[in-house]
Amino acid sequence: MPETLLILQARMSSSRLPNKVLMPILGKPMLAQQIDRLSTLKTPHKLIIATSSQTSDNPIEQLCQQLGVNCFRGSLDDVLDRYYQAALEFAQSKKTANIVRITGDCPLIDSEVIDKVINLFLTSDSDYCSNCAPATLPDGLDVEVFSFNALEQAFQYANKTSEREHVTPFIRNNPQLFKVDNFNHQPDLSHYRWTVDEAEDFDLVTKIYQALYPKNTHFALADILELIETKPELAQINKHIIRNEGLLKSELADLNVDKQTIDLKTVAGNKHD
Repeated sequence: MPETLLILQARMSSSRLPNKVLMPILGKPMLAQQIDRLSTLKTPHKLIIATSSQTSDNPIEQLCQQLGVNCFRGSLDDVLDRYYQAALEFAQSKKTANIVRITGDCPLIDSEVIDKVINLFLTSDSDYCSNCAPATLPDGLDVEVFSFNALEQAFQYANKTSEREHVTPFIRNNPQLFKVDNFNHQPDLSHYRWTVDEAEDFDLVTKIYQALYPKNTHFALADILELIETKPELAQINKHIIRNEGLLKSELADLNVDKQTIDLKTVAGNKHD
């Protein structure tokens, strides 16, 4: 089976909810809770927490050391560069390695969902596969899987703000260069918001943990849905918040950047070098 690197990006300097990744949920840092949920992943993998080299992110590295988890430190704003450099450092075989991308603001991430997206990526022989293009699962269960080669192409040729800050838009924006697939869930649950960007998000997630964690530390998607069915008021706590607001802001910033011409034929020619 190809080598799988699970790279989780996290930083302390979130503009909307600073220090959120280490805010405590039931006395345990949110990032530590998320790392624990990833421990049930069935796909053999190497976990790397990718944070920035800013001193403000020192506590993240310290937590990784306490938990015995790999930590890579790189660019704060160029997250694509951070991912590429992390993959370079930890991949044993650059040509065959696959990368799984998740973010540190998803403490309800479901390892079974991750396994399903990875399996679809492998069986469809894709360059990129996600469960969010389009999204049919709650915001906060997003997973992206892509080849090292696709990551390298994005690193070399991406120039827009959105393509550097969010890692994978260059791949999605150039379907003529990459084979892309998407995992679709039925029924569509994309109207739920289970990520943490605002105080209301953290309030919801904390209430979910308080209700489910004592009974099952690795509660799953079905358990959360059952809880919300019995307590529908929970889904109203953060319903007003826009999905992917950070990406939308980056895309607006693209409008202020001079567009560079990319020789797509050159990119395609280098795709399998």
